Amino acid sequence: MKAIRINDHRTFKISDADIVERVLAGERELYEILIRRNNQKLFRVIRSYLQMDVEVQDIMQNTYLKAFEKLYQFKHGSQFSTWLIRIGINEVLARIREKDKIRSLDSNPSSAITKRLVEIPDTGQMNPEKRVIRQEAKQLLEDAIDSLDIKYRTVYMLREIEGMSIKEVSSCLSVTPSNVKVRLHRAKLMLKERLYELTGGKEDVFGFGFGRCDRLSDLVMDQVLRPE
Repeated sequence: MKAIRINDHRTFKISDADIVERVLAGERELYEILIRRNNQKLFRVIRSYLQMDVEVQDIMQNTYLKAFEKLYQFKHGSQFSTWLIRIGINEVLARIREKDKIRSLDSNPSSAITKRLVEIPDTGQMNPEKRVIRQEAKQLLEDAIDSLDIKYRTVYMLREIEGMSIKEVSSCLSVTPSNVKVRLHRAKLMLKERLYELTGGKEDVFGFGFGRCDRLSDLVMDQVLRPE
């Protein structure tokens, strides 16, 4: 069968499970579709644990490469995104444990994590004043989410920002659905509702698109398509 080009409109109709089968059959270039479909979701999950943008993207790249290596283990009864997120969470937890170990051996206090503002595409539909207001409001919301404990932050990010179902969040985090609901409720109580309303929508919160999506996809695919 002739391979479908990545920018071909027909690629949007291929299911994740079918793409996995075709990648395993030798069409490695199709793995890029899975990367682009899951970049935003994976970024938001890992961003729940880590705040340094460079480190987050490093974990994302490792996650995609490890998922590619273990692609044969993917069970077609599962959702690829959920399977991928579990790998990502394991990667980020391993990184956190490594950092904690280094800190325990270092007598000097660790430096504060550097934050950077999220890039927002200028659609040209808002005047400069509105763009500034929206940017400031969105940054306030991101700061408020960052202030939550990890177990609340991850649930809130997956459910409210990414829009995953309770069942999906439960599967990704390996906690019961009732536990997810409790954590989500507490997370909402700790966030001021007005900050959420000021953002004017949740689409741009912790966004991972455009150039950053392209760069990460290229980095992963360079290694996936490298001759063995």
